[in-house]
Amino acid sequence: MRFSLFTLGAFLVYLLRDNWQFALLTGFAVFAVFLFLVSRHENLRRKKDFQDALVSQNELELRVGTGDFTELPTGEEFIDPSHEYSHDIDLFGKRSFFQYLNRTATLNGTACLAQKLIANDITAIEQRQEAIKELAQKIDFRQQTTATASLLDNTEKPEAMLAWLNDYKAFAPSWSRWSSWILLAFSIVSIVAYVNDFVSGYLPAALFATGLVVSGMYVKKVNELSQFISSLERFFNQYGQLIFLVEKESFTSLHLKELKAAIETQDKPASERFAILAAAIGRLDQRNNMLFGFLANGFGLWDLKQVHTIESWLAQNATEVAHWVDTVTQIDAYNSLATYAFNHKHHVFPQIETGDFTLQATDTKHPLLDPAKAIGNDIAITSGAFFIITGANMAGKSTFLRTVSMNIVLANVGLPVWATHMNYSPIKLITSMRTSDSLTDEASYFFSELTRLKYIVDKIEGDRYFIVLDEILKGTNSQDKANGSRKLIEKLSRKHATGIIATHDLSLTEVGKEYDTISNYFFDAEIVDDELHFDYTFKTGVATNMNASFLLRKMGIVDV
Repeated sequence: MRFSLFTLGAFLVYLLRDNWQFALLTGFAVFAVFLFLVSRHENLRRKKDFQDALVSQNELELRVGTGDFTELPTGEEFIDPSHEYSHDIDLFGKRSFFQYLNRTATLNGTACLAQKLIANDITAIEQRQEAIKELAQKIDFRQQTTATASLLDNTEKPEAMLAWLNDYKAFAPSWSRWSSWILLAFSIVSIVAYVNDFVSGYLPAALFATGLVVSGMYVKKVNELSQFISSLERFFNQYGQLIFLVEKESFTSLHLKELKAAIETQDKPASERFAILAAAIGRLDQRNNMLFGFLANGFGLWDLKQVHTIESWLAQNATEVAHWVDTVTQIDAYNSLATYAFNHKHHVFPQIETGDFTLQATDTKHPLLDPAKAIGNDIAITSGAFFIITGANMAGKSTFLRTVSMNIVLANVGLPVWATHMNYSPIKLITSMRTSDSLTDEASYFFSELTRLKYIVDKIEGDRYFIVLDEILKGTNSQDKANGSRKLIEKLSRKHATGIIATHDLSLTEVGKEYDTISNYFFDAEIVDDELHFDYTFKTGVATNMNASFLLRKMGIVDV
C-alpha cells in the first residue's frame, strides 16, 4: 500500500508540475497518509510479535513439562561459593533449580528472582505465599505480562536509564513550548496567502529561514539527546504496556496490592505517562527523515517542541520512574514463582507456624528429581536437634541433605514444596557441602573447609540457622577427621544449634549416645545376588552396610 501510494503521489505531482503550489500540497497530503500507513504497519508488527511471544511461551512450558529446560538461562552469573547455601545446593548453573524455575523476561526481573532465592529472608512468608497463590491463578495476566516483557530490548539496562534521568540537564528554552505553534501558524497563513497572491514569497521564505536558524542553534544538543533517547522509545513504550496490565488488574493479596499502589498516580496513570514519553520520543525520531526534519524545523521548530515535551515529562516524572520500574521487576520475578506453583499443583504450601523452629515434612522429595523414580521421605526436626546421617555411597545421603535444604529455601521464598504436608516455623539456612581449594588464593582444600566452618560458627553466634554439613574435614587423615568432626558436633550441640550432618565415619555416631539432642539416622544398602540395591529410605539408627569394597571388585578395579 505504501508503494502504491508513493507511485500515485509521484504521478499526481508530475501531472500538477505546471502548478507547483498544488503539487506541493498534494505532496504534503500523500506524505501524511504515508506516515499513517507506516504507523499502522508498526502496530500490526507489534501485535504479531506479541502473539508469537505467547506461542513461544506456551511451547516452552510444554517442553519444560517433559523435563527439558536446558534452553533456559542457567543463572551462572549468580554463582557465589561464599554464599550461605546457594553453591552447595546447586541453586544456579546448568540443570539447577534456578534454570528450572526462571521465566523472567527482563534483566532486572532475572536478578530480582535470583535475589529472592538467596535472600534467606524468614519474614512475611505468608504474604509471599498469598501473592504467589493469587498470581498462579491469573494465567492470562502472567502470560500477557511475560509476553510483553519478552519484547523489551534487554540491551538497555534500567539502572543506566534511571541514572540518566536523575542526571539530565534540560536545555530547551521555555518559549519553545508556544513559539513552535506560533511559527507553524504564521507559516501556514503565509503560505496560503502566497498561494492566493496576497503576499510575496519572501514572507514564508523568511519565516522558514528563521525556523532553521533557531533550530540550528540547538542542533548539537538535540542530536546528543536524540541519539541516546531514541533507543529508549521502545523501552518506555513496552514498560508503559506492562504498567497498564498491572493497573487494570485487581489483586487481593497484600503484597500485590502494595506493588500496584506503588504505580498509582493522582493525575494521569503511570502507563499513560509512559505512553506520552514514548510518543514524544517517536516524534523526535521523525527528524531522522531528512525531508521531514528540514521542513518541520523550518516551519514549526519541530525538534525544540519535542525536546521541550520530553524535558517537561522528565521534570514531572523522573523521581517516580524508579518505583514504576521496580513494580515491573517484581511482577516479572513473581510471575516465575507463580508459574512454578501453577505447574506443580501436587506440591503443597508449607503451613507457617510461629515460635521455635520446627520442620515436619511428609513424603518430601527434591523438586528436580524424576517423578517416576523419586522416593519420598519423612523428616521431623525441632530447634536444638542435630541429626547424624550415615550410609553407604550412593545410598541417598547427599540427595536427602539437598532435599531438606531446598525445602527450607522454597518455604522461605513462599513457594510450595514437593511433599504431602509440611509444618514449618521459619529459620535461615547455612551449609557446608561442597568446598574447593583455590590456587589463586593459595588456599588448600583443608584450609577452605576450615574457613567455611569458621564462617558457620561465627554466623550462628548472631542468628538462628539450620546447619547442613556433608562429610566435613575431608582434607585431613581419618583419625584427625573423626576427632575434629566430633568436637565440632559437640560444640554445635552445646550452642543448641540445629541441623544435619552426613558422614561415612561411624565413630561419629557415638556422640548421639552422649547428647539427648543428637540423633542417628541412616540410608541403607544391600547386596542381593551380587547386586547392590538401595531403597533410599531415611531410617532411624546407624548404617552397617558399606559398599566401597564391593564396587571396587564389581567394577574390576581390584581383584578381591
